[in-house]
Amino acid sequence: MISRRAFLARIAGGSASLVVGSRFAGAQQQRAVIHDQSVARDTTNLFAMDQMAAVPVALPPKPGAAPSMTPLERDALERRIHCQCGCTLDVFTCRTTDFSCQVSPAMHRDVMALVEGGYGAQEIIDAFVKTYGERALMAPAKSGFNLLAWLTPGAALIAGAGVLTFALRRLGRKPARAKSSTVPDLPTSATPDELARLQAAVRGEENS
Repeated sequence: MISRRAFLARIAGGSASLVVGSRFAGAQQQRAVIHDQSVARDTTNLFAMDQMAAVPVALPPKPGAAPSMTPLERDALERRIHCQCGCTLDVFTCRTTDFSCQVSPAMHRDVMALVEGGYGAQEIIDAFVKTYGERALMAPAKSGFNLLAWLTPGAALIAGAGVLTFALRRLGRKPARAKSSTVPDLPTSATPDELARLQAAVRGEENS
């Protein structure tokens, strides 16, 4: 028979084990949630994000600088600049839809500083291209090999349409009918003698 002291000791030990186990499970669950959150942040837009991809794009303000464009014009400009976090979005769309991205806000601050410094849209585009290269553009510049890449699809389409038109015209032409040497169809009322005389006349014309 177990004593009351031993019974209480067993109950206390079991309760302590339950408390420790529940705390351990809670810690494991919390770590899993944090891990999952970090994965979600790193896979925004289905691409692995590089939060360190932003490189400062800065130019000294022009003398007597004033903002070179309105906020709407600045937003339109940012739609021409590719966010460098690893997504496929422009700076404006990325910073206004993906709040986990740290690159597009940094690029946005650079654009605002350049606008405040009196720089125009093309000057700002050129500054970003100088820093990031052609990948800073949502659309490649239409010059050099890039211009060839722009023109080639259109030229191929025009050439294909020309070939198709030529082929359809040839198929639409009816072949010229060869001259027949046979006797043309005659009325059914002709007698056998009339048919024989007509055939002899036709043969005589052919032999002549």
